[in-house]
Amino acid sequence: NDTFFVGVSPIMRKLRAQAALLAETNAPVLILGKGGSGKETTARLVHKLSVRSGFEFAKVNCAALPSDLLESELFGYERNGTAAPARTKSGKLELCAKGTILLNEITEMPMGLQANLLQVLQNKRFVRPGTSASVEVDVRVLAASTTSIEHAISENRLREDLYYRLSAYTIHVPSLRERREEVPLLMRHFMHQLAKHYGLSP
Repeated sequence: NDTFFVGVSPIMRKLRAQAALLAETNAPVLILGKGGSGKETTARLVHKLSVRSGFEFAKVNCAALPSDLLESELFGYERNGTAAPARTKSGKLELCAKGTILLNEITEMPMGLQANLLQVLQNKRFVRPGTSASVEVDVRVLAASTTSIEHAISENRLREDLYYRLSAYTIHVPSLRERREEVPLLMRHFMHQLAKHYGLSP
């Protein structure tokens, strides 16, 4: 059941069919589209239709966190300070074991972290910050972007080798102006959602 994915136009039926095909693979997927077009919804659909659907789906907005916090959010950390007890924190790449992680606004990820992510995609492992220990991970990586990938590469905001790893499978999510016939359907969908939330009749 993927009732959270609302789409009846030919272009959205094609998108759903593409998501169903990609759900059968374990490869990374790059999801491109304007802000608000439904990139996260598409990522959730790929996850829900995949064999990983029984495990966690997590999202990380690469544009919302400074570099050090984004690093610990993804890769965790290990601290062995003298003033405080030793502590190991697992990042979302580990916490999503056997699940799926969506890296939103991938072009905003600092270059150093992009190199670490490339290691995850190539070797299924990374070195946890604060230690030399190698951590093995089993997670499917989906990445999304609202910006022009070509511009991001030319401006050195996205590693070209990482782009090639991510973009073997690419989904373009159409903006609402390309599927105007769905506006009434979406209005009814959200109206019923809100009515149910507030205990009111539609």
